[in-house]
Amino acid sequence: MLVGYARVSTTEQSLEVQLDQLAQAGVEKVFSEQRSGKRAANRPELQRARDFCREGDTFVVTRLDRFARSAADLHRTVEQLTAKGVGFRCLQQGGIDTTTTHGKLMLGILAAVAEFELDIRQERQREGIENAKAKGVYRGRKASIDRNAVKRMSLDGMSARSIAERLGCSPASIYRLAGKPAVDVLSL
Repeated sequence: MLVGYARVSTTEQSLEVQLDQLAQAGVEKVFSEQRSGKRAANRPELQRARDFCREGDTFVVTRLDRFARSAADLHRTVEQLTAKGVGFRCLQQGGIDTTTTHGKLMLGILAAVAEFELDIRQERQREGIENAKAKGVYRGRKASIDRNAVKRMSLDGMSARSIAERLGCSPASIYRLAGKPAVDVLSL
């Protein structure tokens, strides 16, 4: 059986192109998700897809960067599939098919290239943020917790846990906002 996996990083992105490619490749069962792929642990559908695979199946993705974010992550996941007797195929990097010797070689080479590209992209992003900060343009993301509301609730005698529950955040966020370690009593 061909088992597919599709992923986009945000809810604003569409899975449609990947799903169409998987369908054209004859994939019978598809698992998909819209979430960041920085860590495999944060991708529950990937885990479900791997668990679903049985000996003799082939796990299919459209591109390596939709499946793994580092060479180590890629090799670890492919090794887990291989241990179950499951092959791995990547549609857009056509030489990758772990059911063949050449496919295994291509997997290693392209994984290293994909990791290199990710590192370069992250480096450029850091440089851009540093340049924006130097120009006074970068402000970071907007605060999600109203500091004045925290202060008012604290002055009313509410605990950090109660404030966090009311504002829909963690107590650690309240302590961080107050600039105090979690073991201290909240006082602003």
